[in-house]
Amino acid sequence: MKLVLIDDEEPARQLVKIFLKDHPDCEVVGEAGDGFEGFRLIKELNPDLVFLDIQMPRITGFEMLELLEEPPIIIFATAYDQFALKAFEKNAADYILKPFSRDRFNQALQKARERSQLRKANAEQPNPEKAVLADVQDKTEILDRIAVKLRNRVYVIPVDQIFHIEAEGDYVNLHTPDGCYLKEFTMKYLDAHLPPDQFLRVHRSDFVRLSAVQGLEHKSSDVWHVKLKNGSSVRCSSEGIKALKKKLGL
Repeated sequence: MKLVLIDDEEPARQLVKIFLKDHPDCEVVGEAGDGFEGFRLIKELNPDLVFLDIQMPRITGFEMLELLEEPPIIIFATAYDQFALKAFEKNAADYILKPFSRDRFNQALQKARERSQLRKANAEQPNPEKAVLADVQDKTEILDRIAVKLRNRVYVIPVDQIFHIEAEGDYVNLHTPDGCYLKEFTMKYLDAHLPPDQFLRVHRSDFVRLSAVQGLEHKSSDVWHVKLKNGSSVRCSSEGIKALKKKLGL
């Protein structure tokens, strides 16, 4: 198996390489000290397995995974136990706590081998991991930042910088003061995961940030638009305008 190690602690990467000496079928093809470099290596090297830390500079391990369309098998290796549930929701092969023993490492590696065999067996079948990840979208974790990929660069956008989100086919367009960014999210997912005290869905295709609203425009008897502070205008549905008026105390 080809492996990539992504951890901002160099001694942690060295320990994994020491333990891997007992496994000649495994080859470390790349190492990274942060999520951005890790993302680049995964895209370039297409590894079978990644040992991934969670709390790293710039972007977390979870945020890095969001950028990958077809993530490799993941073993999370971290000093924090509070992320275990989320890691398995992301369909990780295993979650090991630092400092881990050789025996615990071997157990995790065996799970990764079994996952690899399962993937090969299901190569011509519908991918069960995609179904698991789609199901995770129903879980209510509130977003505070969103990682997006634009050409060869990765951006981490704080949610409080977004003033308008509009549907664009299978993507959404995130409008910020610095520009627009496409992200592969569904509106249903955003309904459950955007901070409800900050955003309101005013149309089936649009969310607006409440603090970005400058006023309302009554275009005709049944057509309303939200005027945003940056000068843009967003159409509201009849239900959207009712909810917005209520939020604004009108």
